Amino acid sequence: QVQLVESGGGLVQAGGSLRLSCAASGRTFSTYSMGWFRQAPGKEREYVATISDNGATRLYKDSVKGRFTISRDNDKNTVTLQMNNLKPEDMAVYYCAAAPGSLSTEERLYTYWGQGTQVTVSS
Repeated sequence: QVQLVESGGGLVQAGGSLRLSCAASGRTFSTYSMGWFRQAPGKEREYVATISDNGATRLYKDSVKGRFTISRDNDKNTVTLQMNNLKPEDMAVYYCAAAPGSLSTEERLYTYWGQGTQVTVSS
């Protein structure tokens, strides 16, 4: 019912930047909190960042604080993740996801998921 499509992944050198985007379908985008998650090879998927339904609150995994910025545009049904000073440990498939409600950092509460976009960081 709600479809999410990520874009913007690619190859970047350590210390570089990438901007990921997620386009959402439907008319109820503004009623969902939005999150970014990532999964590295051989590891479980982990929470990266979330933004409240109205964009007023932003939360981040400790390791990306000060480097990543999540934002959303409810008029355009998009959410972005600006990633600066990328490190090799940031290399993963990044997923955007939507959770009903105002704000959530719990993966189990996210109902809709995108297909993922690959972020590769070289050293």
